[in-house]
Amino acid sequence: MKKFAVAILFILPFILVQAQNKKVLFIGNSYTAANNLPQMIVDLALSTGDAMDYQAHTPGGARFLQHAVDPTVFDMIRSENWDYVVLQAQSQEPSWPISQVSTEVFPYAKILCDSIRAINPCSIPLFYMTWGRKNGDQMNCASWPPVCTYEGMDSLLNLRYRMMANDNNAYVSPVGEVWKYIRKYYPTLELYEPDESHPSAAGSYVAACAFYTLIFEKDPIQIFNNLNLSLTDAMAIRAATRLIVFDSLSKWNVGKYVPKADFDFVNDSNRVAIANNSNFGLEYKWYFGDGESSTHENPIHYYDTDGEYTIQLFVSKCGAIDSFSKKVTISTIGFACSELDGIILFPNPTTGIIEISNAQEIEHIVVLDQQGRMMMSKRQLKQDYIDISILDNGIYFLKIQLKNQQAELVRKVLKE
Repeated sequence: MKKFAVAILFILPFILVQAQNKKVLFIGNSYTAANNLPQMIVDLALSTGDAMDYQAHTPGGARFLQHAVDPTVFDMIRSENWDYVVLQAQSQEPSWPISQVSTEVFPYAKILCDSIRAINPCSIPLFYMTWGRKNGDQMNCASWPPVCTYEGMDSLLNLRYRMMANDNNAYVSPVGEVWKYIRKYYPTLELYEPDESHPSAAGSYVAACAFYTLIFEKDPIQIFNNLNLSLTDAMAIRAATRLIVFDSLSKWNVGKYVPKADFDFVNDSNRVAIANNSNFGLEYKWYFGDGESSTHENPIHYYDTDGEYTIQLFVSKCGAIDSFSKKVTISTIGFACSELDGIILFPNPTTGIIEISNAQEIEHIVVLDQQGRMMMSKRQLKQDYIDISILDNGIYFLKIQLKNQQAELVRKVLKE
């Protein structure tokens, strides 16, 4: 008894830590409404200790182009901070010829995804990949032969939903992919209603398992609710979902759009201009290694003393954080004369005239202010000086391009 009690003490905290509560909005039509799919997902989640709050807008036969102009849809998107917004197209439209899909489907999928993120940047659009009809789309078969069979229609739906997900930085729930696996390996398990289009109870169970796995990123094997299916059928569906969905979450874009920190910089004397190359970030925090920091997306930083510093970037989005760092060496020139490759600038500080030795070796001089804005530009100097007296007093940077050399030399000057 003591050993059993100790095991419970270790297991219970693990279960509590792992429990999740998600908020999901479903935008679709009768395929989503059939057998009350959202509630089925809730029931599966409860069997694992998780929870899901949801709303649904599922008018029969609704298309993306209708949802994209429906005020009710946008009121519902605004009504909660949804973790996911599920998008299901009319069951045939993604399988139409690409010319038609490109004008009647893709643009409206983009409008919906863009609107979801504009309202709440942390909401993830989640496309509901549906399935081919049991014997193909006979309604459109004559005019579009690729959909005459289940295989042809299903392959187009699969492709187009993945295209929409990839083009809109969204996830995709591959219900149709699991459906195809079950049709092949469990042919006696009936997934269709007699209309050969809508899902049976087993078909909706497939969809519920796929969505549970995507939304909670958990192994469907741990589901303990069969929802009135036989144990054999329910376990077969959960095993198929594990293989197709859980074992390949990245294939369906799960985790693909978390923030990734990266940057480059250009070091001109003590001035460091940073190019932020991060992906999927919403907020940025920079540390420059000298006690200073910034929240600008592409900061410019000035160091007071020479030395080696570590620049750190922390990128965050909706609770996810990534970091990246690089070292920079600062070597400034004192305000006296500056000698570089045989070229001497004098005086420094200056009241306006800067004399230049060996000026004939210079191809180009650009004068920048502290914000990196170009104030003057001179090519092929005809004199041995440059006059910056028209500029306000302050610190400037001279970018000097020597003839027959690619590297630019940068020096700081003070006008007073």
